[in-house]
Amino acid sequence: MKQQGLFGSERARRVSARYEAKKQRGVPPLSGDISNLAGVPATAESAGERMHELSGPAATQGLMSPFDPVSRQISEIEFRRFQELIYRESGIWLSQAKVPLLVGRLAKRLRFHHLQSFRDYYQLLTEMPEERIQMLDAISTNETHFFREPKHFELLNADIFPRWSRDAARGQKTRNIRVWSAGCSTGQEPYSLAMTLLDHFPAASGWDIRIIATDLSTRVLNIAEQAVWPIETAREIPDAYLKRFMLKGIGEQAGKLKAGSEIRALARFSRLNLNDAKYPVDGPFDLIFCRNVLIYFDAHSRERIIRHLLKYLSRDGYLFVGHAEGLYAMGSEIRAVIPTVYTPGAGAQCDATS
Repeated sequence: MKQQGLFGSERARRVSARYEAKKQRGVPPLSGDISNLAGVPATAESAGERMHELSGPAATQGLMSPFDPVSRQISEIEFRRFQELIYRESGIWLSQAKVPLLVGRLAKRLRFHHLQSFRDYYQLLTEMPEERIQMLDAISTNETHFFREPKHFELLNADIFPRWSRDAARGQKTRNIRVWSAGCSTGQEPYSLAMTLLDHFPAASGWDIRIIATDLSTRVLNIAEQAVWPIETAREIPDAYLKRFMLKGIGEQAGKLKAGSEIRALARFSRLNLNDAKYPVDGPFDLIFCRNVLIYFDAHSRERIIRHLLKYLSRDGYLFVGHAEGLYAMGSEIRAVIPTVYTPGAGAQCDATS
């Protein structure tokens, strides 16, 4: 017999009974656990993806709501409660199209707490605020690559870094470089920056490089701090950097890639919620990378976060965003260098510290 949920209800027991009855009749459920598919147990993430497939055009013809039948585990009212809670906690807005994603990704949290309904899980979140961190971990999307968006690195290598070197040689710039990777995911972005920076600004020439890397998800921050990834990610790294800065696993570590100590020493990782009123980081920064993060926020939250980030950017610093994150509504507060790369405009408030 399954353990009863912490906040069990008669309705949850009836839903569970119907679910078990369907399994006995050989009728596959359209939501919940999807396991033993082709003999491979599915993760909560793949369950969410499978549910997304089931909610596509072919599956939803004639349906009026995304809550029937694909997401019958969660009611519309329950989804709206989660939608509002996630927005309050993180600024991330989930549209109704994200119902399958929410159900698939939070399913593992229900299993972890032995809960059988989303109503019970929401009640748990109201009584255990620390669980909200785990909830945000579960719903966060964390896709990243080494040297993502090559044009950004071309601008650094061909324009920004040579100019910094000339200014430093003339005594017009210090040899201190401060970088913030906001939304660093599993670490590929800050370590890509570390490799590029060390290539241009060696410590032997008096340069001091520090990289702050933050993310909402504690799960991905743990991976970033360990700095270990599948060996397949090596193909994203230029050969010269791969040989100089990376380690290839052997023996029990075969099939893995690890960042070397030289670049690991530059990066410091911590959890940070971009929706917070104040950021616990020491600015100002010469570079702020906040790429493919803002797409998960609504327009109001996006503009508020950009204004907040600008406060931590030096007056002659650069803000990098993703290609789907144009900041045209910011007016005189920013000035475009190239699409997706900006410097503070005349109306920006800069140079904040923690």
